[in-house]
Amino acid sequence: MSVRLKLTLSYAGFLMVAGALLLAVVWVFLLRYVPQPPAWSPRVGPHSPTRYELLHAFAPRAAVVAGFLLVFGLVGGWILAGRMLAPLSRITEAARTAATGSLAHRIRLPGRADEFRELADAFDTMLGRLEAHVDEQRRFAANASHELRTPLAITQAMLEVAREHPARVDGDLIGRLHVVNARAIGLTEALLLLSRADRRSFGRERVDLSLAAEEAVETLLPLAGAHGVAVEVAGDVVHVTGSPSLLLQLTMNLVQNAIVHNAPAGGFVRVVTRAGAGRAVLTVENGGEVLAPEVIPTLTEPFRRGAERTRAGHAGAGLGLAIVAAVVRAHDGTLTLVPRAAGGLRVVVRLPTAG
Repeated sequence: MSVRLKLTLSYAGFLMVAGALLLAVVWVFLLRYVPQPPAWSPRVGPHSPTRYELLHAFAPRAAVVAGFLLVFGLVGGWILAGRMLAPLSRITEAARTAATGSLAHRIRLPGRADEFRELADAFDTMLGRLEAHVDEQRRFAANASHELRTPLAITQAMLEVAREHPARVDGDLIGRLHVVNARAIGLTEALLLLSRADRRSFGRERVDLSLAAEEAVETLLPLAGAHGVAVEVAGDVVHVTGSPSLLLQLTMNLVQNAIVHNAPAGGFVRVVTRAGAGRAVLTVENGGEVLAPEVIPTLTEPFRRGAERTRAGHAGAGLGLAIVAAVVRAHDGTLTLVPRAAGGLRVVVRLPTAG
């Protein structure tokens, strides 16, 4: 049976039960004022109906009322159920439209705020997020294809030169092939890491975020020295629950971006960990050029490269902060990017502390 038929039968059944109770109450009320004289008692005075006579007169009319209530309950219940389920039909139609791949459709259910309106609004919100996610994945796939095609095309061109002119194969050509191949491998690994974070396909352990920050700074000290950037690391011991490798990659990306996005010389990078209000807070701050506020939201988009990085000779894959954002989301945290008034960027990562 359909939901509408079930509701109709429920409405009609409830109405019949209520009607039967009402008729029973009326019958009991009438019996209180109708005496039942003994059979041997002679009738005195005007004729008064007995209980049997009253029942004989009341029963047919009660049956008519019951039949009317049944018909009225079925017809009225069918109409009421249809009106009540009309919003559900719109939601079902929207779901079928979305199943065909069209995610731009919205229900926009009018009327007062009730359960169906709440469901429709939640469905519209889900469709909006799903549409944005699909568009983002399409852009990401297109950008990834473009980024991977470039080093592969360069490698193919170099190999063609080597095949046609074997005498020109020297250490310089091999070195350039090595650089291009390393860039392609790095890009592929970054894409896999980003996909792993988005899928949350990792085990969770107790991780000391301050140790991850210290390890990232120690690993990147040669890069900081080559750029003339002073790196400071300080703060409290804070523990979170998550993937040690992903959290280390998060701190590595933040510190590396802070180094290569710094001033041409004499810049600084400050890494601080602290705990507060049930959150582990990692702050990475660096100097550099003044950033426009409208640029900040785009920095976590995949394949976004800063001008400072290009000038510094680090073309990169443009996935550093995109991976950071994905890892933060996978660990149920928040990521905040704030431009410094004196130039540079302050990145704040807040993660739930380990229980």
